[in-house]
Amino acid sequence: MKLNILFEDDEILVVEKPAGIESQSGKTFEPDMVSELKKHINTLSTKKGEPYVGVIHRLDKPVGGVMVYAKSQIAAEALSRQVSEHKMEKIYYAVVCGKPVDNFGTYVDYLWKDGKNNSSKIVEKGIKSAKPAELDYWIVDCINWEGRELSLLKIRLKTGRHHQIRVQMAGHGTPLWGDRKYNPEFQDSKAKGNVALFAFGLTFSHPLTGKKMAFSIKPKGGLFEHFSWQDIF
Repeated sequence: MKLNILFEDDEILVVEKPAGIESQSGKTFEPDMVSELKKHINTLSTKKGEPYVGVIHRLDKPVGGVMVYAKSQIAAEALSRQVSEHKMEKIYYAVVCGKPVDNFGTYVDYLWKDGKNNSSKIVEKGIKSAKPAELDYWIVDCINWEGRELSLLKIRLKTGRHHQIRVQMAGHGTPLWGDRKYNPEFQDSKAKGNVALFAFGLTFSHPLTGKKMAFSIKPKGGLFEHFSWQDIF
């Protein structure tokens, strides 16, 4: 597995996670980002022993995009504080089936995680263990693809709940293309594929220097190629 490293120093490592790879150590023998990053660090470092790789945030296995990992405990704690204080900005692009009613808006819901089935759902406020979930969205482009109306959305995640974007988009009537867990159109599909969701941008402060850092990668391949991106960059 070839790593696309966007930035690296003694404290952090910013990398593109490919779709189909776990963002943390998995329970299988398949490749995962933490294992691959440890291999990478070992090839560059003269230090003996297993290197430290701290997981700060996660992306679902079928979702690709920008991630930051910590190379020290101090960096991990500082970055984790930014996440909990909502100071780490995350921008996504998604292809959804249909079109939201408004060209831009905010979704605020309460999500309940079903650990047994590894899924989440929108529930009423006050349900035990339900957590608030909030995101902003903008319609970037709409197309008619093989008789289907599809929309490209820019999404700013304000909270980081389990499967949040996938659940909220499905709950508001525009499920993600290719999502076999939350899009009824794909639930009976046995074909392998990834969800049309990509972590495009990540902005945070360096855990030691405090310098503002911003990284972005344009999603490639699949349905993303069918939309207009000319006004985005």
